[in-house]
Amino acid sequence: MATIRMPDTVPSPSQDCESLRKAVQGLGTDEKAIIRILGHRNASQRKKIRDTYQQLYNESLIDRLHSELSGDFRKAVILWTYDPAERDAKLANEALNAKNKTTNELQVIVEIACANSPQHLLAVRQAYCSLFDCSLEEDIASQAPLPLRKLLVGLVSSYRYDKEQVNMNISISEASKLHEAIKRKQLDHDDIVYVLSTRNVYQLRAMFECYQQNFGNPIDQDIKSCGNGVLESLLRVVIWCIQSPEKHFAEVIRNSISGLGTDEGSLTRAIVTRAEIDTMKIRGEYFNIYKTNLDGEVIGDTSGDYKDFLMTLLGAKI
Repeated sequence: MATIRMPDTVPSPSQDCESLRKAVQGLGTDEKAIIRILGHRNASQRKKIRDTYQQLYNESLIDRLHSELSGDFRKAVILWTYDPAERDAKLANEALNAKNKTTNELQVIVEIACANSPQHLLAVRQAYCSLFDCSLEEDIASQAPLPLRKLLVGLVSSYRYDKEQVNMNISISEASKLHEAIKRKQLDHDDIVYVLSTRNVYQLRAMFECYQQNFGNPIDQDIKSCGNGVLESLLRVVIWCIQSPEKHFAEVIRNSISGLGTDEGSLTRAIVTRAEIDTMKIRGEYFNIYKTNLDGEVIGDTSGDYKDFLMTLLGAKI
């Protein structure tokens, strides 16, 4: 369930553009107005605002926001203002161009491939081609570390059947195949890549249950016992994103705000990318797992306009 709050009467795109124009003209910027408008519009409405702003003022709204805002607030607002597929394409490209391609960076690609609909993944791949003049698969093959290429290319190349269909015989058979590969610590085995990148989520969830019933441990626990490398970590993220995306993103948020300092990039990504999908469920899972309120944690680790914008996406009345 989404958390963004829509006004009872939504102004026309032209009216919103006029208000945004006033917010960014003259001395200073009215950040509160930007939050009030963009933070309460869905993806379709934001697209109309972007298009209308370009038509009215012969200027990109994204470019104007970039010049007027700063810091983590600017990054969050711009990510939110992008079309969702374009936003995820840019996040994937940023992850692939990171100097240190750790789990924290590369899990972005897993999230895009495994925690969204097949239609969204296809739209991201199309957007990636338009933005970067090559395919997402090509960039993964040339930039991802060798042990991870097969898995990541398989995940982003898939187009999963999205109806609830389960064949228990297949679940039992494939649970055995994956158990054998994991027991041998062959985590890049073709069977693992094939099963995780092609089966629909309902089939995979049934297979995960068969695995635990037949072999005693959850599949992610057995993978963890193979080692602490990036491949092991990413495979566990694949399983979490398929099994329970809300639990995965609850953990992403927790990790971003625990310890010294805040990982604003991960915190922003988790809230911005899921605000129109399942942030209400993420909030519930956060409380179930950590016995504390997600909203209070975000408020305690952020400040200023950045905090207000994230809380607006979480459904708070700012």
